[in-house]
Amino acid sequence: TSIPTRQKLSLPIIWSISLQVFYSEFRVVGHGEPILAHVGDEVEFPCHLSPYRDAEHMEIRWFRSRTSDVVHLYRERQEFYGQQMAQFQNRTELVTDEIADGSVTLRLHPVVPADEGPYGCRFLSSDFTGEAVWELEVAGLGSDPHISLEGFKQGGIQLRCSSSGWYPKPQSQWTDHQGRCLPPETEVIVKDAQGLFSLETSVVVQGGAHSNVSCSIQNPLLGQKKEFVVQIAGQWVPAHRHLPSLQVLHVHYPRDHLLGHSGFLSIKWVCFFWGGDGVLECRGQNRPSPALNICLCAVDVTLDPGSAHPSLEVSEDGKSVSSRRMAPGSAAGDPQRFSEQMCVLSRERFSTGRHYWEVHVGRRSRWFLGACLAAVPRAGQARLSPAGGYWVMGLWNGCEYFVLDPHRIALTMRVPPRCVGIFLDCEAGKLSFFNVSNGSHIFTFTDTFSGALCAYFRPRAHDGSEHPDPLTICPLPVREKRVPEEQDSDTWLQPYEPSDPALAMW
Repeated sequence: TSIPTRQKLSLPIIWSISLQVFYSEFRVVGHGEPILAHVGDEVEFPCHLSPYRDAEHMEIRWFRSRTSDVVHLYRERQEFYGQQMAQFQNRTELVTDEIADGSVTLRLHPVVPADEGPYGCRFLSSDFTGEAVWELEVAGLGSDPHISLEGFKQGGIQLRCSSSGWYPKPQSQWTDHQGRCLPPETEVIVKDAQGLFSLETSVVVQGGAHSNVSCSIQNPLLGQKKEFVVQIAGQWVPAHRHLPSLQVLHVHYPRDHLLGHSGFLSIKWVCFFWGGDGVLECRGQNRPSPALNICLCAVDVTLDPGSAHPSLEVSEDGKSVSSRRMAPGSAAGDPQRFSEQMCVLSRERFSTGRHYWEVHVGRRSRWFLGACLAAVPRAGQARLSPAGGYWVMGLWNGCEYFVLDPHRIALTMRVPPRCVGIFLDCEAGKLSFFNVSNGSHIFTFTDTFSGALCAYFRPRAHDGSEHPDPLTICPLPVREKRVPEEQDSDTWLQPYEPSDPALAMW
């Protein structure tokens, strides 16, 4: 039988209503909860239709807070980049392996702080439109904190802790060995061009024989923190207002933080202070990381055999000098007869900046050390007076320490130095001597240097003693000209076991 005309006219209306009911049952499903991503990582934004439906010929758009802010656009089996926001260019990747089932994923990498905020994805066809929205949270766990020794302040030692690469703004905390909070002296947080935060904070630790200090930096979003603990062993005494002070402190760094297993790595720090509050330089005898290699003044001194007096013997590596044995009956000479020039000079010339080197004198009973003008006459040339371009101290017969300034000035030593530290400040016109064995200041010359200087070494004639030790330049961790490679680090991250006899005295 035929369908009445009235019934035929009602079929399109019924079919349209059925489609609307059918498609109204579809919805777009995104990430229900906020997504947390780490700075530098990759994050995925999955979206799918529910129930499943082929979306290959649909328009799929990822956007920020508005649909016009395009993160990524797919339409009719193609990706369109003309409308993409500049900050997402070359950073998105679309995964369409399951698009026939209505499921797609957008990958964004690397994550940066500016990516934080609302996102959404929208499916659009001729008969359907729907979207889902979610929130992206970004967090950055910064670099390991590093603690540096700044100097004396307010009767204690000022420590500085620094770290970078944090997001959002980090929180810092100093604590002592009993877990008590220490009030920071300063705290500065700076945001860089990438939106990451760097933090630098300082604290003054009061003197004591042993002091554990912890610097922790926390990410408030992650609830995670990074902590660095040091143990400082050694008494510290503020420097005299007008004299330099050499302070030797032992700083113990947690071995698990540096090498991946338990225990502590002992680092010896030698610091120069001037005027009580001002630190000149610090250096570590061992270096737990490139950031702790802060020796700005240590220099690698080498002896120049061409400048050596014929009576002296310089080692092949240029690091030690000794005097040849004198013939029987020869006179050892007078300590005032400095003009004989039985010396050897360094290859290095110093005309600007600060420079520090150490010389192991051992138990030798006669020696001169210091600096002289590079232009002074060499061995066999005209003699000069002690004030003629020389700044030296010496030992005579194992008990008489003195300097020539320009006349002989006797020095009193409570502890005989087995290793002498020499600190040259060219701009300030100062040359200082230190007893590295106990960290004490010996003497400082103040003068106007009229030219470049060389390190000066004079072991004096062989004295027939039981300890005819040579004068030996001690190895120092001088400033690196390059950043060590990761694979290099373990070679100098070793427990402190000094092989040099001078270093063993510390």
